Amino acid sequence: MDKNVRKLRNQDTNPCIDESDASVKCMDAHNYDKSQCSAYFLRYKNCRKYWHSMMLQRRRAGLKPDMPTANERQELLDAIGGKPY
Repeated sequence: MDKNVRKLRNQDTNPCIDESDASVKCMDAHNYDKSQCSAYFLRYKNCRKYWHSMMLQRRRAGLKPDMPTANERQELLDAIGGKPY
């Protein structure tokens, strides 16, 4: 597997794998009619925005790594009662 593909599929670096997979699955199911999958695209976009803002906050606070690990993200989501997007 290509290095970039592995990075995109890594749970610790990409918090939106589930949303990405869901949008691809929707596109496959609807013969790539984007209008049928707009809700999935919006959820993915909101996921990326949320975790990007979280990464910027952590960077400003001097926390490393910039992106929380998969376990830390799950703890954060559980603390706020689920996904905010």
